[in-house]
Amino acid sequence: MKAYRSLLVVIAALAALPLAVPLLVGAGLFAGPNTFYNLMIFILIITLAAQGWNIAGGYGGQFSFGHAAFFGTGAYVQAVLQTRYGVNAWVALPLAALLGGLVGAAIGTLAFRARLRGSYFALVTLAFAEVFRILANATPITGGAAGTLVPLKIGLGQMQFASSTTFFYLALTFVAAVLLLNRALERSRFGAWLVAVRENEDAARALGVDTLKVKLKAITLSAAITAVAGALYTQKFLYIDANIAYGAWISVEALLAPIVGGIGTVLGPFIGAVALIGLGEAAKTAIHAVFGSAVPGVDLVVYGVLLIVVIAFAPRGLLGLFGKFDLFARFGIFGKRGGR
Repeated sequence: MKAYRSLLVVIAALAALPLAVPLLVGAGLFAGPNTFYNLMIFILIITLAAQGWNIAGGYGGQFSFGHAAFFGTGAYVQAVLQTRYGVNAWVALPLAALLGGLVGAAIGTLAFRARLRGSYFALVTLAFAEVFRILANATPITGGAAGTLVPLKIGLGQMQFASSTTFFYLALTFVAAVLLLNRALERSRFGAWLVAVRENEDAARALGVDTLKVKLKAITLSAAITAVAGALYTQKFLYIDANIAYGAWISVEALLAPIVGGIGTVLGPFIGAVALIGLGEAAKTAIHAVFGSAVPGVDLVVYGVLLIVVIAFAPRGLLGLFGKFDLFARFGIFGKRGGR
């Protein structure tokens, strides 16, 4: 239980955040409660996608540049099942995760059986994401270039809520579940095999680890979790098109958050998502306040600067930097990479 204590503290702190909303709005940090909740929900969705990436990329060392393929699959399945087949949103979500996992298994089977590693595997995943984007943009069932709009039907049964607070807690529930899952994975035999594959795949195979099976399980689980993030995105914004679902932006977000926060750690993706999205939004707000107008792409500039700073001064991510100065170490929040 001690191993989970730090995560429970973090989850409890996030659950208590709504209590601070009046203070944050009163201090002028947010224009209103909806602004705060929209930002936090987006951070949680990106955290979920990044946690998915972290299983295959962080723990298993299989860097993907195309997790948009899984995010988009989950997003479209969630939207299409509701709009075209009348499937309930709560039923569509696990089906989105299932199909996302199957896509991950298919891509993994093709790539890993061809013994693709490193940059070759990364480029293959990027290619698959782009193929999916083109197909979604031209296929009638997805709405083509016009995309798919989910009808607004406020109600618990439709997973649409009048209050943003409810959706915040829904997204937090999924994030909390994946955080606890990843901590369990770190402490499992499968987690040890993943780390062994990451460190030296040939040596792991020589020691009897079925590296193909381990990598396939990792990419399947990774894809399913990322697909859930896509499904939640659809339910929150009620619209999806090919550029949103399969665009490079989500692959970049899912990749950068663990790297910035701490790759191969449980909390790294969350810390990275907060840093990237929080600083990006802060930069937009500051520039708008100074110049009176928005500057397109300023958040991408912030991402680039933050990534350069992290690589130069904190190669183990922000969690590694905090651990270096022994901050919060007594709570065991900032553990070793890979959890071993």
